[in-house]
Amino acid sequence: MEINSKIYIAGHTGLVGSSILRNLKAKGYKNFVFTPSKEYDLRNQQVVAGFFAKEKPEYVFLAAAKVGGIIANNTYRAEFIYDNLMIQNNIIHQSYLNGVKKLLFLGSSCIYPKNCPQPMREDYLLTDILEYTNEPYAIAKIAGIKMCESYNLQYATNFISVMPTNLYGPHDNFDLEKSHVLPALIRKMHLGKLLMENNELLLRKDLNKNPIEGVSGDADLTKIVSILEKYGISKNSIELWGSGNPRREFLHSDDLAEACVFLMENVDFNDLIATSGNNKEIRNTHINIGTGKDISVKELAGIIQQITAYSGKISWNSEKPDGTHQKLLDVSKLHQLGWKAEINFKQGISKVYKDYIT
Repeated sequence: MEINSKIYIAGHTGLVGSSILRNLKAKGYKNFVFTPSKEYDLRNQQVVAGFFAKEKPEYVFLAAAKVGGIIANNTYRAEFIYDNLMIQNNIIHQSYLNGVKKLLFLGSSCIYPKNCPQPMREDYLLTDILEYTNEPYAIAKIAGIKMCESYNLQYATNFISVMPTNLYGPHDNFDLEKSHVLPALIRKMHLGKLLMENNELLLRKDLNKNPIEGVSGDADLTKIVSILEKYGISKNSIELWGSGNPRREFLHSDDLAEACVFLMENVDFNDLIATSGNNKEIRNTHINIGTGKDISVKELAGIIQQITAYSGKISWNSEKPDGTHQKLLDVSKLHQLGWKAEINFKQGISKVYKDYIT
């Protein structure tokens, strides 16, 4: 990419897209185009076609997606497969039609089988069944990988795919109904702490910023307490889903952004063909992005409890689903390409919590 190249970041206000935008700006890039969700429905083929015909971006970061945690994935199964398929199909196809020089598609580590050997290598894709709770989302992301590979092979495009591990960072989703585990734990412990301290002012401030099922900080206190109890948050304790035994890997979104920009600047699809291991059947050219280290959810809860200074009791509801037991990425391909994660995990969480309560 040149400094003046026209760059389209799909999903530029989300956790991933905003981090990529900050990274590019810090490196001196300045020619950006966007599709704000209030103005552009990326599921609409005509809307996306019109945008590409008008703006003619040269480089595309495809970070737009419908995302969420276990509850959201399992509840809104139709939206998760439909919305994601439509968004990525439209953007990838229009990138081909409009001569985009390079596209980077962002997927997720949930593409790998439920009982995948650990750590998960790129060539373990499609070797067994998926985790049921997020199967629709995973299938959409697998389709995106295969779409990029197929267009590259048939039309000689330069579309690469990256599969990040669990992410956290600025602009994360703290909606208790739809958030992933790390931001959910941060918010639950923060709200639990406020209840213990009888800090009604900050409690209402939190809910005004992020209402829970429509309940804002302006609601009656009884109603606020009731909705918090629904999510396992009471005055002296919080309840967390599952056993706490599953192990997860976490990557700061700023590290992901650095990796994505590095790959966009330095790695092409042709560089990845050799990594597929079979020149006659080119597949699994996607790249895992992670730290190569994991911790249990229970250990994560302990770290967040320390950072938030929550002193209440933590209980685990083992009747609730754990999800996949372990999700640790093999990042040897990424390391061989020349990039490694740098942000310290505890420091990264501390920064996220500080930003959240500011």
